Amino acid sequence: MSRRARFRFRLYIAGDALNSTQALANLTALCRTRLPDRHEIEVVDVFREPERALADGIFMTPTLLRLAPPPVRRIVGTLSRMQPVLQALGLDAIAA
Repeated sequence: MSRRARFRFRLYIAGDALNSTQALANLTALCRTRLPDRHEIEVVDVFREPERALADGIFMTPTLLRLAPPPVRRIVGTLSRMQPVLQALGLDAIAA
């Protein structure tokens, strides 16, 4: 994967639930430090858009999808354990 690749994320949350707000804060911090100026975060509230969650096969929140670069990757949880999150997203080789 190119070190300059553009990353697209979709985070499914459940309103303002604590786990959802933590996941968004953790993803935002990760992107700010690891992917400055080359990321896009789309937030989908499953309470407001349940059909989108079903279309993507989302049954738990928070769930993060890395849409680009391919392949799509999926993580469930608050994203609080940084090293496993970096590995799951394929970002562990990108310097902070």
